Amino acid sequence: MQPLRDLKVLDFTSLLPGPMATLYLADWGADVLRLEAPEREDLSRQMPPFANGTSTTHAFLNRSKQSLCLDLKLPKSKQIIVQLLATYDVIVEGFRPGVMQKLGLDYATLAAHQPRLIYCSLTGYGQSGPLRDRAGHDVNYAALTGLSAMTGTKAHGPVLHGNPICDLTGSMHAVIGILMAAYHREKTGTGQYIDVSLSDASLMQSALWAQMALVTGHAPSWEDTPLNGATFYGYYRTKDQRYLSVGGLEPKFLHGFLEAIGSLDLLPRLAAEPDHAGIVRQKIQDRLLERTMGEWMDIFQHLDICVEPVLSLEEVVKHPQFLAREMIVAVECEDRSHQKQLASPLRFSQFRPVYRHIGVRKGAHNALFLSSAQE
Repeated sequence: MQPLRDLKVLDFTSLLPGPMATLYLADWGADVLRLEAPEREDLSRQMPPFANGTSTTHAFLNRSKQSLCLDLKLPKSKQIIVQLLATYDVIVEGFRPGVMQKLGLDYATLAAHQPRLIYCSLTGYGQSGPLRDRAGHDVNYAALTGLSAMTGTKAHGPVLHGNPICDLTGSMHAVIGILMAAYHREKTGTGQYIDVSLSDASLMQSALWAQMALVTGHAPSWEDTPLNGATFYGYYRTKDQRYLSVGGLEPKFLHGFLEAIGSLDLLPRLAAEPDHAGIVRQKIQDRLLERTMGEWMDIFQHLDICVEPVLSLEEVVKHPQFLAREMIVAVECEDRSHQKQLASPLRFSQFRPVYRHIGVRKGAHNALFLSSAQE
C-alpha cells in the first residue's frame, strides 16, 4: 500500500523544479501524467550523459510518470484535459504567470469543471509582485534572497553553490503545499489554488540571518558567522590535495578534534581570541597538511568529533552508509534492462516507494489516453 495511491496529477512542468516535485509524489504512489508540447522539447531530455539513447537526468526526474503529447493551443487539447479532470484532480504547472490563462487552462476555468481541483503554480517569483513576469535561474534567486551574501569570502565575494538549491527548495515547498491542500480536501471536499515562488522558498533558507535583519536592521556578510568562515568550522586541505570538513562547533567536539590532531594548545587561544579565528584556521590547516585524507580518517573515524571527508559523487554512490540506507535503486527501462538511480530519501514503517520505470519517451502514452478521451 502506498500513501498517495489515490492522487492523480497532471504535470505541465519541465526542467527541474516541477518534475522534482512530482517525482516525490510518483515515488509514493501518485499517478503522474506529464503533458508535453509537440513543438517544445523539455531541455532535461537533452542533458548528457545518455544511456540507451535517453538522458539519465530525464530518466530520473520522470520515473514512474506517463507522457501525453498535446498541443495546448488547440481547442481539442483543452477538451481532452477537461475530460481528464474527471479523475486527475491535481495540476502542477510552471509557466510564467498568465500563460495558462491564455490557454484557457487556469485554475478558475478548470475548477469550474472540477471543484476538487488542487492547482499548484510553481514559478520563479510567484503570481504577484513587480518581478512576477521576470525570467530567472537558481543563481538569480540565490542572489536576490541573501543566500549569495552569506556564501563566499570577503576577498572574493559570493561563490556558486554547485547545486540548484533554490530550484530544489521550491520543489519541496510545492510538495508540502500539495499535500496540505490534499489533506484539506479530505476534510472539506474542495480543492484550491497554490502559488509557490522559488524565490520565496529560497528566502526561507536565509531565515536564520534574515530574522536578524528584520529585528535589528543589520545582518552578517561573508565570514561573519560560525557557519560561513568566522571560526574554524569549514573545509581543510590534506596532504594528498583532498579535503576534510570540520564541523565541531560544540566545545566537546572541538576539544576532541584538537586533541586528535595534537593541537590542544589552540583551545585556550581560540577561547581568548575569538577574533583571531583566521590564525587558528591556518594552524589547523598546517597540521592537516601533514597527512593524507585517508590517514586522517583512520584517526577520526572512531571519534565523535564531527569530521567527515569531502567525497566526490563517484565515491558517494558507493559509500557504505548510503548503500545501507538503500539510497541507490535499480529502475526498469523500456527494454527491461535496469538503470541505477537515487531512491526516495523518505522512510516509513508501513509502506515503501515503488519505482515503476525510468522516464519515458515523449507521448509514450498518447494511444492510451487519446483513445480513452474519444470514447
